[in-house]
Amino acid sequence: MLYNAAYVPFLGKRHPDALGRPLPEVWSEIWDDIGPLVARVMAGEAVSFTDLPLVMTRSGYEEETWWSFAYSPLRSEGHIAGLLNIATETTAGVIAARERDAAQTQLIKRNIALEQEIVARREAASRLATVIEHLPVGICLFDMDGQAILNNPVFRTFVPDFSPAHGLQRAWEHWRGFDAQGRLLAPDDYPSARALRGELVTPGDEFLRRAADGTETWVAVSAVPLIDSAGAQAGIILVFDDIDQRKQILLDLERQVAERAQDRNALWTLSSDIMLRCTFDGVITASNPAWSSVLGWREHELVGSNLFDLIHPDDIAHTIAGARELSEGIGHQRFDNRYRHRDGSYRWISWSTRAHDAMINAVGRDITRDQEQLAELEAMQNALRQSQKMEAVGQLTGGLAHDFNNLLAGISGALQLMQMRMQQGRYNEFERYIATALGASKRAAALTHRLLAFSRQQTLMPKPTNVNRLVTDMQELVQRTVGPAVRIEVVCVADAWPALVDASQLENALLNLCINARDAMPDGGAITVETANKWIDERVARQQNMAQGQYLALSVSDTGVGMAPDVVARAFEPFFTTKPIGQGTGLGLSMIYGFAQQSGGQVRIYSEVGQGTTVSIYLPRHYGAGAADLEPDVAAPTALTQSEQVATVLVVDDEPTVRMLVIDILQDLGFGWIEAADSATGLKMLQSDARIDLLVTDVGLPGGMNGRQMADAGRAVRPGLQVLFITGYAENAVLNNGYLDPGMAVLTKPFSMEAMAARIRSMAEVGAVEAVGSSAGSRHPR
Repeated sequence: MLYNAAYVPFLGKRHPDALGRPLPEVWSEIWDDIGPLVARVMAGEAVSFTDLPLVMTRSGYEEETWWSFAYSPLRSEGHIAGLLNIATETTAGVIAARERDAAQTQLIKRNIALEQEIVARREAASRLATVIEHLPVGICLFDMDGQAILNNPVFRTFVPDFSPAHGLQRAWEHWRGFDAQGRLLAPDDYPSARALRGELVTPGDEFLRRAADGTETWVAVSAVPLIDSAGAQAGIILVFDDIDQRKQILLDLERQVAERAQDRNALWTLSSDIMLRCTFDGVITASNPAWSSVLGWREHELVGSNLFDLIHPDDIAHTIAGARELSEGIGHQRFDNRYRHRDGSYRWISWSTRAHDAMINAVGRDITRDQEQLAELEAMQNALRQSQKMEAVGQLTGGLAHDFNNLLAGISGALQLMQMRMQQGRYNEFERYIATALGASKRAAALTHRLLAFSRQQTLMPKPTNVNRLVTDMQELVQRTVGPAVRIEVVCVADAWPALVDASQLENALLNLCINARDAMPDGGAITVETANKWIDERVARQQNMAQGQYLALSVSDTGVGMAPDVVARAFEPFFTTKPIGQGTGLGLSMIYGFAQQSGGQVRIYSEVGQGTTVSIYLPRHYGAGAADLEPDVAAPTALTQSEQVATVLVVDDEPTVRMLVIDILQDLGFGWIEAADSATGLKMLQSDARIDLLVTDVGLPGGMNGRQMADAGRAVRPGLQVLFITGYAENAVLNNGYLDPGMAVLTKPFSMEAMAARIRSMAEVGAVEAVGSSAGSRHPR
């Protein structure tokens, strides 16, 4: 390889070693590229290339180069002896061309993007112009010199003679602007002037625009500064909005409010009702002149004072509760309390109240006269009720006197005859006279029980009762009582609910109803006794004057003459009867009514003249463990035998005769006794160390406490003491509405000596047995 000086830079570090060496060794890294070319030249072909890329290692590293060269064969004596390479390195030119091409490509892309942006902006501007053109508000753009750049048709309706050449000064001709407080604006305070100073004016100020024809309309004008890309203000946008309709409505409302305020002020001033405004804690902030005429107080005396200082002390708590309700948003249609008049007296005021803005607004009317009239009316009603009560008592005592006079005549006559026969020595008729007196006394006791039932004062002994069993057991007795001309039919529902009721009283009521039914069928007929489960809903409960719920209904129906509606209405009145004189007391149905009411139930009559009558007793369903079977009456001994137990009985009664009878029974039974005539003495006995196995006491006693209270006090020191109450009139409150504690029992006067003896014997023996196990260590042996 031979080369000239111009070729040396191409060789780099290969020079000068490359001089005289074979071409493949010098350009070994590119021989794969140029070797085939050399071979073609050596075969006689001339080869040339322009900007041929070659990766060369000339300076110790690979670099990308470009060459333009021509290989020509060298001939000597007819054969090819070598080749001539005329080469020029074009690397710098190629790189420069590449960079130029890249820049040109980038420029083309940029031009395309700019053209697209211009198109988009034109389209956006067109859309914006379209939007502005069709906006329902007026739009106008001004530069910083106040010259119009763009405006839409709506704007031109607000300024008909406006053209783009006009400035802001022309735009504001015939306009008057107002601020939020309604004050007239100076031109320097117009939205356009403020926006040119860089202020955002939105929402806009209200302007009253006067048209050429003199009409005026309201327009709201907003102004927004326009900022260019450099951040400098380039102009403003004015927005005009027609608010004339809204403004006219608002002005009309303001006029109405003003008129109503004027009316309210007139009402406030002229009203005869007192009005006030106060805080929730009672501080008065406003009052009307009526306070002076109603309560004597003037405005300067009330404003700033506390309302509660004027309220009657008994109404303070009630008024505080009302103020609390107002603070919770609960108003009052009527709220009554008393206020102190300036003269020191009190007046009743009825208020209507409502809370608003954390204040109480109230209107009050003097109802003192109404309250006085109401009190007078109530007094008259009480007097009327008392008169009616006395009339009823007169009827009651009249009928009672009639019946008792008859009974006392029988008892007194029998005793007088016994006295006469004793003087005559005729004792053989004593048994007849004794039977007569006993019969009369039993009828008197029955009459007393009926009276107590009517007054709801008889002592009941309610127990869970199987009413089906009760009716079935009584069927034979009822049949014998009503006689053979009347047929008794019993229809009992299979799954009848139990009832909590005094079984003996229910038996008595059933018997009375059947006797009444028999009397309504003088020519005979049929009586149906029926039980049924009844569910009384709210509607029926209101109609029947009952509590809603589940009831056991015991009904007695007859096929008799029936009753007219006026008779049904009076059927429960005491001593009212349709029977002839001497055939009825008129207490039967009233007794049943009182018994049902006291048992928590009701009685209803269904009757039609000529069709018969049905009387139904509704007794509340018992939800306990179940109805116990009816206990048979304890057979009374025909003769009293002494008990095998040793027992002591305390007898407390203010009636010496009763104490004597009880003590005689105790002597026959072989029991010891202690007696007391009042509750104070009886309690001392109970609190002493004396042995007491049974307490027999009347309910109504002198001495500061009744029999029940004395018994309870005695049981405090003698737990489980047996107690037998004997009473002719026992209030429910005394005996806990008929419910007695364990170890307590009741006998109602008058009672048979046999029943009294049996009850005393059984209870005293129980007390004596229990005393054996409890008296050893007790200070109060029983």
